[in-house]
Amino acid sequence: MATIMSMQQVIMPSPIGDITIQSTSKGVSYVGFYPVVAMQTEAVDEHTLTPILMCISELNEYFNGERTRFTVPLDTQGTHFQRQVWCALMDVEFGQSKSYQDIALAINNPKAVRAVGAANGKNPISIIVPCHRIIGANGKLTGYAGGLERKEWLLKHEGLL
Repeated sequence: MATIMSMQQVIMPSPIGDITIQSTSKGVSYVGFYPVVAMQTEAVDEHTLTPILMCISELNEYFNGERTRFTVPLDTQGTHFQRQVWCALMDVEFGQSKSYQDIALAINNPKAVRAVGAANGKNPISIIVPCHRIIGANGKLTGYAGGLERKEWLLKHEGLL
């Protein structure tokens, strides 16, 4: 028997453009810069709204320079490998950057540099799971699903550029 999960979505204004936030009753499932289409929502449910409200609060604190680490509950969906990469991204502290090679080493898979890049690009929870802190081994900015101008803004905000 399938379980039907209620999901909520809000759009939050930010210094780098509107941010779409989605949540299930387990936690935040999406934070990104593009509205997610074809999502069915039911009546507002406090169990799915609570993580969204917490996420909005924490993102506002981040943008105001008052928060460097997020505590909002997450509900990420991905392959085992993707979740490994996203977990390793969470260990990259505010004000630090790492390379794809660093993340591959952190998950004990040193030959998976390209696969790490692909998993990084599929991160559904931007900013909170800090894929923007991953740069090329040569120190150059590499792709970011939200656009390189947003990545540059985030890295400047964290004092990296």
